[in-house]
Amino acid sequence: MRYRPMGASGCAVSALALGTMTFGSETDEPGSHAQLDRFVEAGGTLIDTADVYSNTESESIIGRWLAKQPAEVRDQVVIATKGRFPTGKGPNDVGLSRRHLTRAIDASLRRLGTECIDLYQVHSYDPWTPVDETLRALDDAVRKGKILYLGLSNFTGWQVQKTVDVAIANNLNRPVTLQPQYNLLAREIEWEIVPACRAEGLGLLPWSPLGGGWLTGKYHRDQVPSGATRLGEDPGRGMEAYGRRGTKQRTWDVLEAVQAVASARGCSMAQVALAWLRDRPAVSSVILGCRALEQLDDNLGAAEMDLTDQEIGALDQASDPGAADYPYGGPGSDQRSRKIEGGR
Repeated sequence: MRYRPMGASGCAVSALALGTMTFGSETDEPGSHAQLDRFVEAGGTLIDTADVYSNTESESIIGRWLAKQPAEVRDQVVIATKGRFPTGKGPNDVGLSRRHLTRAIDASLRRLGTECIDLYQVHSYDPWTPVDETLRALDDAVRKGKILYLGLSNFTGWQVQKTVDVAIANNLNRPVTLQPQYNLLAREIEWEIVPACRAEGLGLLPWSPLGGGWLTGKYHRDQVPSGATRLGEDPGRGMEAYGRRGTKQRTWDVLEAVQAVASARGCSMAQVALAWLRDRPAVSSVILGCRALEQLDDNLGAAEMDLTDQEIGALDQASDPGAADYPYGGPGSDQRSRKIEGGR
């Protein structure tokens, strides 16, 4: 396992993280604990959850696992969780207000059974709450020793920049990470979000690195997907995913490119997709989301895989989202070559 700084912080994390959204829903507690054990055995340190995962049960499962671990394991793992979405029914049980975040942090600490959360992330932007109110609440939590680092999740480029600017202007703790969707089939964050994060020192923690199973070779043009889960068959779920991407030629071009690399190397498509993403600019750690231990074992095979420049070039070309229109490409988009006339 390799280790990297978590954004511009001094905290090191494993280049592959364990996502726990399935814990308590598609993965039962013994299966969840088995994944945690295997992840730590492989040298993994970053464990990511959220208070809304399985209606708070994911955090509780992690907390019960932590309680069984020796002190050296707890000292090594980096626990990341999130708050923003409702875990109750009241009007203040949602959002990024001081009131909700203060209670959400305390509730997460109780469920995780720990005195401090290593990385606390706001789960998405809240247009109702002033950014400075959110940041002051989080800054207070840092000063009280309840959390160590701040992170963002599912923010757009301008939201990232605004949050950093407000933190700097008010001398508050700045976020060090952003958790976005990012994979070979979803590269649009490279247009504005990645540049904003690189400029301000935020490390990326990509979720859905396998595109909801697409990059494992799960879907085929001539086969109707089943939408299978550990809880049973869900054809509607499979067809919804198929309809979103299965009609696009680019999807099949990407899968063909990934399969070509995997076949030549004698490895799984998932390992190729994960190795490509792990080495993208600004990525601190890639969040693995596995229902079963067998999937985790396969994903961990990407930990030491290095793609060649030729392989990366082929994957880049096949997955290029083709930003051909202004302001990302096309006439007038290159401001460096534009002649400045009349002061404009």
